[in-house]
Parts: sequence; structure tokens; C-alpha cells
Amino acid sequence: MTQLTNIAFIRAQKGKSEQLGEHLLALVEPSRAEPGCINYDVHRSNDDFELWCVYENWKSADDLTAHFQLPHMQRFIEAIPSLVEGELDLRAFSMISKPARA
Repeated sequence: MTQLTNIAFIRAQKGKSEQLGEHLLALVEPSRAEPGCINYDVHRSNDDFELWCVYENWKSADDLTAHFQLPHMQRFIEAIPSLVEGELDLRAFSMISKPARA
């Protein structure tokens, strides 16, 4: 199967950026422990502290689909309305180049 890259841009509601960051960081370890996860990283914009980005790579689309069904993701999905401004900007990409050697 083809490696899948998922990039999510998430804007915190005013005054809730730190709380959103805590929720996003709580996803890192359980997501990285999933068998299909290649990497799962949280970033924060250097010039817009309300803007967060999650950059993740999965072995397959099926692995990403399974990820969204797990309890840690379901808890985050439930928290979205109280933390996030607008819609999540969620983008899926398929790797075209060969991965760099480790």
C-alpha cells in the first residue's frame, strides 16, 4: 500500500490556544503507538499562536481510518467544538517520491 501523509491545520478559539495544544500533544504518544503510524508530530505557528498543525504519516489509508476510530481520537473529536475556531483544514497526500533512507 501507499504511504499516506495527513496534514491538519487547526485554529484555536480566542483564548483557548494553550488548551488546544494540550489536547493535541495528548494525541502524540497513543497515535505513535498505533501499528500503522510512521510519525505523528504537532507544530505551532511561529507568527500566529492560535494556529496549530498536525503532520502525520501512515502506512496506509486503512491505518489512518482506524486511527480516527480509536478512543484517544474520539475524545479529541468530541472536544473540537469547544476549542477550535471554524472547520479543521484536513488534507491527505500520497507520497510520490521515495522515502529518504534512515
